[in-house]
Amino acid sequence: MSQKRILIVDDEAQMRETLAVLLKYTGHATTATQDAEEALARLQQDPDYDLVLTDIIMPVRDGLSLLDEISLDYPAIPVVICTAIDDTQVATSAFRRGAIDYLLKPFSRAELDSVILRAIEHGRARKQNSIYRHNLESIVSTRTGRLHSTMQDLERSYDITLEAMGDALDLRDEETEGHSRRVTAYTIALARSMGIETDELRIIARGAFLHDIGKIATPDSILLKPGRLNSDEMTTMREHCERGYEMVRKIPFLREAAEIVYAHQERFDGNGYPRGLSGEAIPLGARIFAIADALDAMTSDRPYRKGTSFEDACAEIAQCSGKQFDPRIVEAFLAMPIDSWIDLRAEVGKMATAASSSIFCRPFLAPGRREA
Repeated sequence: MSQKRILIVDDEAQMRETLAVLLKYTGHATTATQDAEEALARLQQDPDYDLVLTDIIMPVRDGLSLLDEISLDYPAIPVVICTAIDDTQVATSAFRRGAIDYLLKPFSRAELDSVILRAIEHGRARKQNSIYRHNLESIVSTRTGRLHSTMQDLERSYDITLEAMGDALDLRDEETEGHSRRVTAYTIALARSMGIETDELRIIARGAFLHDIGKIATPDSILLKPGRLNSDEMTTMREHCERGYEMVRKIPFLREAAEIVYAHQERFDGNGYPRGLSGEAIPLGARIFAIADALDAMTSDRPYRKGTSFEDACAEIAQCSGKQFDPRIVEAFLAMPIDSWIDLRAEVGKMATAASSSIFCRPFLAPGRREA
């Protein structure tokens, strides 16, 4: 066995000398102290000991109290109790408090060697386990960080793909170009003003952006018809909610967002479609989106009409509180400055021409973003 450092703690000088001689004879380096206080002082200065061998009965502080201190502050150092107290209860207490072994005085050299060998081996195993746990924690932490980074990259890729899908839909209908981006930005701003957390914001934002994705299946003759739709055409047009839902819900990370796609044409009073939901039966994200969608629809130019002012649009939304819109969300909407919507529309317009223009990757979803 390679040389080990052993700290001896005993108030009897003769016992300290005897232990030191026997341990040095077997190749170990020893340090002898006469009480628990001196032993703790030694450990504070230099805790690199392989074993502590301590008596129980000592002045000021006994060996069991020292055992408690070492178990708490130096858990990797094994402690052997070396005492003349032949008491089962005391021995049991020592083991429960962390002692590795219990050596009764007087003892033979063979008994001492055997106890020391077991204790040092136990200490070596403790240190190896501690190193293993530390390395394992480090590996897990590193791999968790990599996984988190990979998941973020994957999520960004998903969102960029979503924007490409939404942009493709906008390009199909020139009248509503940029609508998906604007209504998503408005929805995020309104949801954030209501204190909705970032994780839920992402779900709502994705649902808002993809709200009209079902129109991909709508025939051009209906989608691009310049005049009013007849009843059959209107029925076909209204199918886009369910069609979009069926498309989006099959994608695992969009399953929750799909509920917003399904319900985005519902009305608070129950007169919407496709299911005629009312009140809080309509998903919260869809109720928030409804206001954002109406705001963009009213303030955007169409070939057959000029967009209204944001002031007039806000007044119209206020009049529809409790009918088309959730009154609580209308209240939150009206509490926001009208200029914030104007500035947000302009910001989204600038994004459309930027090289990196993902509405999900920019600061729209970041906590503490100023709504302006």
